[in-house]
Amino acid sequence: MAALQQTAGSGVLETCGLERILEALKLLLSPGGSGSNSLQITKHDVLLATLKSNLSALEHKFLQDPHWKKLKLLRDEITNEAEWPQDSVDVTWRFTSQTLLLLLCLKDTMVRLAADFNPGTPNPRTPEAAPALSPDTLSISQQKTVQSVLQFVVTLGVCPYLMPGVGVPLRCRTEFGAVAQDVVCLGAAPSAPRRLYTSCRVLLSVAQHASLASLIFCRHFGDIAAGLCQLGFCPTKRKPLSPEEEVLTEEERALSRDALRDILDQVYQPLVVRELLILQGGPPQSCTGGKTQVRCRAPAWLRRLCGQLLSERLMRPSGVQAVVRGILEGAGAGAAGGSAAEATAADWKKCDLIAKILASCPQQSLSPEDYYRDICPQILDLFHFQDKLTARQFQRVATTTFITMSREQPQLAAKYLLQPVLAPLHRCLNTAEIPESDTVPGTILVTEEELSRCIEDVYKVYVVGNEPSTVLVDSLLPVLGVLFSLYCFTKQSVSHIRSLCQEILLWMLGKLERKKAIASLKGFAGLDKSVPSLHSLCHFRAATRGGIMVTIKEAICDEDEDEALYQKVSSEQCQVEHLGDLLSHCQECGLAGDFFIFCLKELTHVAVENGAELKTKPFSSQSLLELEQHQTLLVEGQEQKLRVLQLMAVLCERTSEQIFTNITQVVDFVAATLQRACASLAHQAESTVESQTLSMSMGLVAVMLGGAVQLKSSDFAVLKQLLPLLEKVSNTYPDPVIQELAVDLRITISTHGAFSTETVSVAAQSTLNKKEPEGKREEQQQTSHERCSDVSRSHLEPLQSQDTPTQTGVKPHAPLVPQKVQGPSTTTNQKSGSITAEQLQEALLSAYDPQIPARAAALRTLSRWIEQREPKALEMQEKLLKIFLENLEHEDSFVYLSAIQGVALLSDVYPEKILPGLLAQYDGSKDKHTPETSMKVGEILMRVVRALGDMVSKYREPLIHTFLRGARDPDSAHRASSLSNLGELCQRLDFMLGSVVHEVTACLIAVAKTDHEVQVRRAAVHVVVLLLRGLSQKATAVLRDVLKDLYHLLKHVVRLEPDDVAKLHAQLALEELDAIMRNFLFPPQKLEKKITVLP
Repeated sequence: MAALQQTAGSGVLETCGLERILEALKLLLSPGGSGSNSLQITKHDVLLATLKSNLSALEHKFLQDPHWKKLKLLRDEITNEAEWPQDSVDVTWRFTSQTLLLLLCLKDTMVRLAADFNPGTPNPRTPEAAPALSPDTLSISQQKTVQSVLQFVVTLGVCPYLMPGVGVPLRCRTEFGAVAQDVVCLGAAPSAPRRLYTSCRVLLSVAQHASLASLIFCRHFGDIAAGLCQLGFCPTKRKPLSPEEEVLTEEERALSRDALRDILDQVYQPLVVRELLILQGGPPQSCTGGKTQVRCRAPAWLRRLCGQLLSERLMRPSGVQAVVRGILEGAGAGAAGGSAAEATAADWKKCDLIAKILASCPQQSLSPEDYYRDICPQILDLFHFQDKLTARQFQRVATTTFITMSREQPQLAAKYLLQPVLAPLHRCLNTAEIPESDTVPGTILVTEEELSRCIEDVYKVYVVGNEPSTVLVDSLLPVLGVLFSLYCFTKQSVSHIRSLCQEILLWMLGKLERKKAIASLKGFAGLDKSVPSLHSLCHFRAATRGGIMVTIKEAICDEDEDEALYQKVSSEQCQVEHLGDLLSHCQECGLAGDFFIFCLKELTHVAVENGAELKTKPFSSQSLLELEQHQTLLVEGQEQKLRVLQLMAVLCERTSEQIFTNITQVVDFVAATLQRACASLAHQAESTVESQTLSMSMGLVAVMLGGAVQLKSSDFAVLKQLLPLLEKVSNTYPDPVIQELAVDLRITISTHGAFSTETVSVAAQSTLNKKEPEGKREEQQQTSHERCSDVSRSHLEPLQSQDTPTQTGVKPHAPLVPQKVQGPSTTTNQKSGSITAEQLQEALLSAYDPQIPARAAALRTLSRWIEQREPKALEMQEKLLKIFLENLEHEDSFVYLSAIQGVALLSDVYPEKILPGLLAQYDGSKDKHTPETSMKVGEILMRVVRALGDMVSKYREPLIHTFLRGARDPDSAHRASSLSNLGELCQRLDFMLGSVVHEVTACLIAVAKTDHEVQVRRAAVHVVVLLLRGLSQKATAVLRDVLKDLYHLLKHVVRLEPDDVAKLHAQLALEELDAIMRNFLFPPQKLEKKITVLP
């Protein structure tokens, strides 16, 4: 639409200022009140009278006031050039016309002032001075005046003439809007369409000035757009009208359509989207003020038009962002997040709405593929915003849109969304073809930014979106090998994408079908070469900004072959270990158990192949090529076996006893173990390990059938897969006892437990309680079988009655340890008095067992019984004390630490009986025992002091005297131990230090200043630290006589002590003393109000 142009004489424009025009506008608005607020509360007659009074006052000013003469000339000139009717019976239109004329005067004056403005050259001596403002700049108060005028123009000149359903009605906005709607006379000339056309035309002409355009479109864009939509697109009557009857010409309608498209392109696009959505219509809304009037639905032509315009906004560059911002900002979030950003980000309904809008192909697009080709890059850009609040909203919208598109158009989503996201990972696959130009060593194949962005996007789509659709899972499955290699690399150092890689891998392994998940784990472990993995030419490297990039490997020289081989072996070992860490997080879903069973089956194949190695043909019958291929196969086979063994070792070490989550996995574990034992028997490779494994497996089946778990009919259906294996064992195993047990187990399983022989019960009981003779076994094999037994046993609790103790695991090759001693859970759940004399006697015998684990376990079990106050154990306190003290001499830390714990617990129960003996032994241990034993007794005394707590004051005298005598011992280690114990004691005595505080202080000063051993001086200064730390605010009272001496000692140590550790202790003590004195001299002020009740 052509803008209204006015040209006024230069003399008029030079003498007419902005202040006069704004004064005239104020006069129109509030001649006798306080702006528009006073008009908003008026009713019909009062409003009409006010408008007439305003117009009369303005005309009076123009005629009587000579200062307004220049403005009158300008207004008259613009009036003469105006093409719209200004006179009308309707006072509201006369008011609107005068306001529009003054706005045109304002615009023309501002344009001329800006054109004539010459800012001049800035003064270099004052560069900090602000530049001169343009004369067309409006002040804040002037802007408020213009905004009020624009509100009147839109209220009286635009909104009353909109058709029902076009825009938001005035009645549904404010009470003043309802009054204004009623006072407008629609029957008077000019007609309503002409009035609407004139108002929109003049407002767009005024908006040609940038400052005025921002004021107009910021608040009134929706009303102006609604008016232009009605003027340009509202369908006319089918019957052609005569020129006299036609209100708007076709040319004017075309100008309205062009003007609408112009402002839609110029205005802030999110605002356009929001206003078009409002125009398109929503649910019925009630008016303010308690009225129940319902808003009419938008006409069909307007809904279609707004849909078309919205689609055009979407198809523009950055259209997706504009649509998202328009909807989210309209929901309450500002342009940069806003105060309601958190609530908006948490509203998944809005995200789903936007996702459906973006996923639907508009009619303007040629095809869905063309639409996806244009839109998908913009959707991916939503993931990469830097502002946190905005990024959180946009990422959630992008994730939801990503999932919606993948669900509705999986093929197009895979092509235009998933492929660009996963492109950096596909570039590194061993199935990808790397161009020759990129195969130069050191070439960066994937940059740091690309890889980090790829991993973050995958995490947001897959883990955050959490939609395991087929297209998403199938797209990520080929690059899982590269992701795992990247995860292994991030485990070597600190990386911000390590947790992201781990979460992605865990999510995929949890959502994949179990067979595909096992196949992926095989590829991770190197057991299946067909699984796509990292290209042999590629490797990961740390980037300069802390990220990771993919580069081409350097060529390997002949001299570096050994180093390359070492790197390959160590890398494979690390990958297996990292795979074990990954599987430790997959135990609850059962994946770790299924993969463990798969590895057991692979171990069976290894046992079979070891018995029947590939037979090589005579050298003469083979060519060199065939021989080389044969040797290569042998080497690969050996590598495969080593990987399986290594993987089994790592799984046994990293996974917990909760690896099996259901009875099916336990049965599969037993079946795999039986198969391996049968395979060894078939190849005549029976060994002690295989024999014991077979016994353990059959015993485990017997425990299950003996009532350890409640078996259902479905469980017996699973157990029936063991029948062929048990039959094979009963026919092939040479031991008749095993044969009989296999037959009885088959009968029990077949009858669903209805018939069970005594052999099964005995086997179950012996599996739980048997003690086998010491066997020769390597440590790794022992760990593996113990873990397998623990895992199976964890699912078979509880079988025993109160007379039969439970045990967490079966250790076939453990030393002679009583079942009550063998596991911590043996006595944890037992009640007081539950142990028998036989159990106690067995534990006492095991305390002298030559095997270290058995002895230590027995000592810890005895300690636990003492802690639980078992009467039978406490009756033998003297014998227990003797056992513990004798084990103090043992050289293994596992044994003597258990003994230390036992003596300390026993001393806590009977301090008056045991503490004097310990003090005597500690005081005279240098004559009877080694210095190591003296240190162990000192550790016992320290634990006793800590355990006694406030009760230690009863034994103050013997303890202090012993420790003070120990501080003069010739052995420096004994002196340091005594001082350490003295510090623990003084820390707990508080006011009970009494007169000995002088002796303690004198001892500490003498040792800290004169002792030749560094460790002893450190201990003396540390005693001061403990003393001050323990007494805290009571130090000024307890140590008042020696506090000055301690301060001088600490200052002496800080200045003259050569040892840095002792200086550090002294500095810490000074800081404690400083805090104590500050709190003493300047106590914290407490705001208290005392209320005294008078009698």
